[in-house]
Amino acid sequence: MSIESQNVTDYPNSNTIFMVWKLNDSPQLKDVFQQLCALVLNLNNSVFNRFPDSRASCVMGIGSEGWKKLELPTPLPKELISFEEIKGVKYTAVSTPGDLHFHLRADNKSIIFDMGIEISKLLSPVAESILEIHGFKYWDARSILGFVDGTENPHGEDRDYFAKIGDEDLPYKGGSYLFVQKYLHNMDAWKSLSTEEQEKVIGRSKENDIEMSDAVKPSNSHIALANIEGENGEELKIVRDNMPFGSPSSNEFGTYFIAYSSTFSTTKKMLRNMFIGDPAGNYDRILDFSTAVTGTLFFVPTRNMLDEFSG
Repeated sequence: MSIESQNVTDYPNSNTIFMVWKLNDSPQLKDVFQQLCALVLNLNNSVFNRFPDSRASCVMGIGSEGWKKLELPTPLPKELISFEEIKGVKYTAVSTPGDLHFHLRADNKSIIFDMGIEISKLLSPVAESILEIHGFKYWDARSILGFVDGTENPHGEDRDYFAKIGDEDLPYKGGSYLFVQKYLHNMDAWKSLSTEEQEKVIGRSKENDIEMSDAVKPSNSHIALANIEGENGEELKIVRDNMPFGSPSSNEFGTYFIAYSSTFSTTKKMLRNMFIGDPAGNYDRILDFSTAVTGTLFFVPTRNMLDEFSG
């Protein structure tokens, strides 16, 4: 039987709902989880048949504590642990709880809204919703900060290579490590910078999304620290599906950072570069304007595993 992954390599969509749930100790938990796995499969099949051009999908991830509560197969995926905070001299990539994560996306927001209702209706008796973010495409895939987001994303077959687990962890081949952070932006401080100063923080031109040359790009720019290589100089990438969110009336604006990867160690290396610095102390300047208020690691099972979990 061929391995069928969840939709971790789909391209970013126009509308997204992110949900994080914490499971309780209900005696109904395992039964509800079986139904949930069947529901996720059903939702994906249904929207594909009903709205084939909507690019709609529902991706479910499971945290390490959730995995244990549900008594799922052991050993766990090799790198699935509770995320440990990464503390730099000035800023910290915080660790926050989460047992289940849902990534709902579609061109038509009505589709994901109804998906969220069905998931919430099933989960509410056995779990608590601890985060819900409604993201949206902002202009030509820009963050609220005004710069194009995700330019370094891999394309084509590279998306599978960098996002999905390979033969190194055969029981979980085709799955993916999912790491998420909710960032809040200090827009007043950001807007106080000139366009030229903003470009030095990011490492790209604001209007045309052109990367600065190495001779000009500051060593503490976001691009300089977030683009990483392996020990032998090989390129290391993750598949990002970041989405902006915000509330104009409350002046809360942010980015939901979401990364799928074949190894969490890749994402962790990037986070260490950003928060600790390379070298240490040379932290990512974007953190002067963006605060991570969550940080959670999940594993995304294959559809084959969801089918098994559904009983």
